[in-house]
Amino acid sequence: MTSFTEPTQASLREARLDAAAELLPDHGHRGLRMAGVAARAGVSRQTVYHEFGSKAALTQAVALRTAAEFLDGVRLRFENAESLPAGIRDAVVYTIEPARESRLVAAALGTEAGEGLLPLLTSRGEPILTAAVELETRHYLKLVPQLSAESATLPTETVVRLSLSHLVLPTHSAAEAAEAVVAVVTPAIDLFVHNGVTAKGQS
Repeated sequence: MTSFTEPTQASLREARLDAAAELLPDHGHRGLRMAGVAARAGVSRQTVYHEFGSKAALTQAVALRTAAEFLDGVRLRFENAESLPAGIRDAVVYTIEPARESRLVAAALGTEAGEGLLPLLTSRGEPILTAAVELETRHYLKLVPQLSAESATLPTETVVRLSLSHLVLPTHSAAEAAEAVVAVVTPAIDLFVHNGVTAKGQS
């Protein structure tokens, strides 16, 4: 594969993901048709099958790309944060606010068509959860070097899970949710730092 072919192939893949992302909010995973994606992307149905293998894999690829875009924004919030609590607060707000405005996420959370998409955030959301935890753990360690990798992982995963919970069941504004998350995890982080406690409770 030449240096020209690689970006071309990547661009074509993005076009097919764009087509699927445009159709999913209205049709959901169950109603999505590979032929419809192919028609919108201007390729054959066989081309879409060759690229992704199955409708489930295509939907998963759209979900992972959407998550990657959100995670890039989370990364920027941590990089610009003056402290870990500030970074957590900004990251939670950023996770919730744009997600609630996304047609794809809104469909997953609030429409009949989106029922097949919701598990990608919940019961089948492990790839997204793992990527978010790994990213945020690195920033926790940068902002609070006294933390061990083990100690950083527990509050990080707690923050990610709480953020998803507030997203899936929106009973508070993004700012209120962020303040609540910070209030829950900051004492635990302080305990790990000042007492040398690890995630397993050992000093």
